Amino acid sequence: MRIQVIVVGKAGRLLEPAIAEYEARAGRYWSLEVVEVKEERGARPGGEARVMAAEGQRVLQRLATGLELIALTRTGDSWNSTRLAQYLGRAALEARPGVAFAIGGALGLSDSVLRGAARRLRLSNFTLPHDVARLLLAEQLYRAGTIVRGEPYHKGTE
Repeated sequence: MRIQVIVVGKAGRLLEPAIAEYEARAGRYWSLEVVEVKEERGARPGGEARVMAAEGQRVLQRLATGLELIALTRTGDSWNSTRLAQYLGRAALEARPGVAFAIGGALGLSDSVLRGAARRLRLSNFTLPHDVARLLLAEQLYRAGTIVRGEPYHKGTE
């Protein structure tokens, strides 16, 4: 099944190797495509809406046709690893075109992205930098693949 991850901005040097490692691991289980869109610079007080709108437009432009959009946001639903694996496994069995995850920039995702999303998920109750969110998502996609295939990586009870 196809999984697209659309992220605002590039990975920083600190986390880039870990992100690359887990995205490569996840790519063994899913047809994974990671799209980085340009981060808007120069957010001044009062200009946040313009920045978010520009970034949101870039995210939506890169969204592959037919994929179900999932917005990663701190106000989204909380799933555990098993729930994510069940969702992705079911989507694959039902031969859906795939799923796209959107990770916003420093200001989050625009209203247009949130309105276009079929689901909203949160990765943590903590506010996360987008690099950390990307790393966490990549690891969870890898973990979901191992759960779906019954491999021993996942040690959780749920």
